[in-house]
Amino acid sequence: MGGIMLACGTSIPPAVLARAGLEQHRIVPVPARPGKSDVDAELAKAADGASGPGAGVIVAGTDADLAAVALRLLRRDRLGTVSVGYAPRGRSSCAALWGLPGGLEAALRLAASGQPQGVPLIRDDTGGVLVGTGTLHRIEGVAYCDDELVLRGRAHRIDVTPDTADGPGLAVTVRYRRFGGQRHTARSRAFDIGCEPTTPVLDGVARERTTERWTWYRHTEDLLLVRPSG
Repeated sequence: MGGIMLACGTSIPPAVLARAGLEQHRIVPVPARPGKSDVDAELAKAADGASGPGAGVIVAGTDADLAAVALRLLRRDRLGTVSVGYAPRGRSSCAALWGLPGGLEAALRLAASGQPQGVPLIRDDTGGVLVGTGTLHRIEGVAYCDDELVLRGRAHRIDVTPDTADGPGLAVTVRYRRFGGQRHTARSRAFDIGCEPTTPVLDGVARERTTERWTWYRHTEDLLLVRPSG
């Protein structure tokens, strides 16, 4: 039975779909970083697939597109029932973290037949979600990972990703200097910083406004991502 593929600001050649075994899937073109009006009606039709092979919905696009779809699943309370396949177009932190294929055809083939597994979904205190990497550049402030103080002063950058090591949820890397090896990695359920005005970069997209306080934390429910086993 065919499933649903959300083509986020992109198109997929029919020949690639056929070779990946997805010729029966319904392709739904949507804008980049789709919102409620773009995808909610389609997500309502997605088959439950928490335990079976293959994805209930496949997202073709960027990490920011995948995050936008994950947010709509969260809002519809379907994170635990709809599995998600991901075919990244271009560089993808999410794909690198979870070992997804870099080539489009291979990624689609995995999405069609792979097994969904829960992976940490990161939220922020403005209502967004993160599936790949969140970055703060040229920071001056005070930051904590749970109760651990990881910064008091300046840092060149801070990167936050889902924790791939079955930890509490987040992996936070503080690079204190631009050059050299001075860095610190912590794993925590939450990250919080108060700082001079900064612009968070969320899955490759800079936030429109600066902020003096930012929080990332693990959501209580994981994202069911189709990824390689093992």
